[in-house]
Amino acid sequence: MNTKNQTFSAEHLLYLRKERRSTAVVWISRILLLALILGVWELIAALEVVDPFIISSPSRILKMIAELWENGSLFRHIWTTLWETLVGFAIAVALGSVIALALWWSERARKILEPYIVVLNSLPKIALGPVIIIWFGTGSSSIVFMTVLVGIIVAIMNMLSGFLATDKNKITLLRSMGASKLQILTKLVIPSSLPQFIAMLKICVGMAWIGSIMGEYIVSKAGLGYLIVYGGQVFKLDLVMASTVILCILAAAMYFLVVLLEKIIIKHPR
Repeated sequence: MNTKNQTFSAEHLLYLRKERRSTAVVWISRILLLALILGVWELIAALEVVDPFIISSPSRILKMIAELWENGSLFRHIWTTLWETLVGFAIAVALGSVIALALWWSERARKILEPYIVVLNSLPKIALGPVIIIWFGTGSSSIVFMTVLVGIIVAIMNMLSGFLATDKNKITLLRSMGASKLQILTKLVIPSSLPQFIAMLKICVGMAWIGSIMGEYIVSKAGLGYLIVYGGQVFKLDLVMASTVILCILAAAMYFLVVLLEKIIIKHPR
């Protein structure tokens, strides 16, 4: 303890205590806010201020999740959506990053393809649903493709923006020292784009879940999107809300994994 106190000044230790206290306050406030929302929601449903059939309630959602657990379908639906999302996310990120690199490498290709990328980004992907079914059938391949389609343009645009934002003076300096374009890419452009890469991952997490659920809306025999559609069709809104809550938990967990990756990169820079 004495060694630690000798390492850091009193002002720095005070600052660290304030930061820890601030973080604790934020987390406690988040938990209390969530508890308040759930409590008010449950109270409104219990007093029938609003028909609980329409808005469900936390207790009814927990009961529905327990029913899915008991009949053995809970983890089957979760796993179906999860693997479709993860596969689509990985393909979209990897392929989008490679395409962005290619567009950075060739300015002419970037100028030619940029209008098409903008058009594809603005295209409502759901409109391609019937075409995707014809191309890939009614299995999981269609859902994975939809997930990739939703996320890949976002990945390309974000990573390309990060590559192009590299300090021009540093690029000029490396060129003056005889560095090749490949060396500039590997030694400067890619490392300096790591923050943009993390930001892209955070965005693509949401895009991946949107894509997979959108795909399951169009064609699916299992998954959380399937449960939401089925629950809506048979007016089992408790099932719809339970599936939505599970979806939110999974999306949040995936997002926090990206945040954890960001902290690791910051703590152990290149």
